[in-house]
Amino acid sequence: MKKIIFAFSWVLVLMSCQQSGAQREAVPAPDSFVRIAGPDLIQPDGSKLFIKGTNLGNWLNPEGYMFGFSKTNSPRFINEMFSQLVGPDFTAEFWRAFKDNYITRKDIEFIASTGSNTIRLPFHYKLFTDEDYMGLTANQDGFARIDSVVTWCRDNNLWLILDMHDAPGGQTGDNIDDSYGYPWLLESEASQQLFCDIWRRIADYYKHEPVILGYELINEPIAHYFENQDELNAKLEPLYARVSKVIREVDPNHIILIGAPQWNSNFKPFRDGSYDDNIMYTCHRYGGDPTAEAIREYISFRDSVNLPMYMGEIGHNTDAWQATFCKVMEDNNIGWTFWPYKKKDDSCLMGIRTPENWDQVIAFSEAPRGSYQEIREARPSQEVARKAIMDFIENSKCENCMPQVGYIRSLGLQINE
Repeated sequence: MKKIIFAFSWVLVLMSCQQSGAQREAVPAPDSFVRIAGPDLIQPDGSKLFIKGTNLGNWLNPEGYMFGFSKTNSPRFINEMFSQLVGPDFTAEFWRAFKDNYITRKDIEFIASTGSNTIRLPFHYKLFTDEDYMGLTANQDGFARIDSVVTWCRDNNLWLILDMHDAPGGQTGDNIDDSYGYPWLLESEASQQLFCDIWRRIADYYKHEPVILGYELINEPIAHYFENQDELNAKLEPLYARVSKVIREVDPNHIILIGAPQWNSNFKPFRDGSYDDNIMYTCHRYGGDPTAEAIREYISFRDSVNLPMYMGEIGHNTDAWQATFCKVMEDNNIGWTFWPYKKKDDSCLMGIRTPENWDQVIAFSEAPRGSYQEIREARPSQEVARKAIMDFIENSKCENCMPQVGYIRSLGLQINE
């Protein structure tokens, strides 16, 4: 019955506004969007939405460990390493093929088949600039890539969260934000202005798109490494208020998702959520105690502000741990998207088989490459290297991946073996 109601709600959404590309010819009614009601999310048909899904990590924001790399762990480092390995032009070809094949309609259909209802899509801000990124140096394809996912999600009754995983200047100060080792976004006016400008463009472009649940402004701001952590934390909420105001100039309907400092875990610095009346909070957690005590502070904060709390990232654990913690989150009304959907080997929904000679690519990524002589000495043959990295793309296609049956079922999702 729930599936029938959910499908009917999507029919109403589609009837309310006809789609032309990513933009809408007609303005949908406000009740066509997911909305908040106290600590709950409400779907267009009036039913409660409890988020269950996954993250499309590594697709539009590459991370080294998902390729099996260790030291080569950020998008910049990976691109530099591949350029040293096979040349910049072949690397550009690789990235274009990677974006075309790593996530496709088949992947979204598979995710929907598990009973998931939401996808979180991490992306790099450079996809909305003319900066050199993933094979392009101008006319970046951010909107085209997201448009595809929007269409696939609509066709499969999935909600979509847009997550700026890598912000101008860097918001975290580690590999995950592709930064230079410090959250410069919090101190740079130029980066903050670019940050606001990009979010305004995204919000204006998707303002009439009900498939999108909301905009997650930044991922895991302000790592715990910095002595001036408290000073940086104090700057975060004013930045959220600033960019929220810019978004609301063009888009009054989509939910804005707010992440806490120190890996989306420390909600104590937040003092004033009155800058917007349509926000929800997002937390992250990996490992540790799988009982409610481990997230007591998240629950207490959620109750104090009477707004939804959502676990945007969790994963990389045993099936038993995940099953226990999923029950804890459901009991405490905290929806989730597990990280990640796909990576090399396991601890995800879909495992990528290791290509032949991939060990040589990993060895090069780990080798000293501080001088041109070291690069030359560490580089394997071009024939081996080029075939290996293109084989990685072939192996990453949905039809060639390995569904991780135990992992999927530990989340309370379904799969037919």
